[in-house]
Amino acid sequence: MTNKFKSHPWHGIEIGEDAPQVVTAFIEIVPTDTVKYEIDKETGYLKIDRPQKFSNVVPALYGFLPQTYCDEKIAAFASKQSGRKVEKGDGDPLDILVLSEHAIPHGDVILQAIPIGGLRLIDKGEADDKIIAVMKADAVYSDWKDLSDIPESILNRLKHYFLTYKDLPGTPSTCEIADVYGKEEALEVISISREDYANAFKKK
Repeated sequence: MTNKFKSHPWHGIEIGEDAPQVVTAFIEIVPTDTVKYEIDKETGYLKIDRPQKFSNVVPALYGFLPQTYCDEKIAAFASKQSGRKVEKGDGDPLDILVLSEHAIPHGDVILQAIPIGGLRLIDKGEADDKIIAVMKADAVYSDWKDLSDIPESILNRLKHYFLTYKDLPGTPSTCEIADVYGKEEALEVISISREDYANAFKKK
């Protein structure tokens, strides 16, 4: 009876005992989705954030890491690493993009992923890091151990998605990539986001 009710994906699921080397990721959207789903912070259900109005399709499995948060410490780390003034995090859990050879038909699933790097996205002056990972035991992508293993053409595709996924015709882009970093820094970003989460929620 203790498992009668579904856990909140952000607060009720553990990131994993082997984190940050191996993490549990909650997947919100997959490449075949024609709308952008995201977690509703209050209820824990997936909600439709917006239709995908243009041909910008998420290039891999996309979601977030449970019990992480992008707040003051993430912003301070982004400022330190980029040499830019970043005043705050975006106030969301840490995003993750998971590469896999398998076609996962829908989101609202959890999986085990191995971080290999990340993109330091700055959106309207806020830190909005995107961790890049491979699905654990994936027959193809698990050979990639660090972001430097990713072919440049694929990395450029990932970067292009995040630079344009919020664009609307006639409006300037709000997103920029301040840094591209490898595995060791990605693990540090995950650890810092867990500290932000503990400061924001666990003391409550």
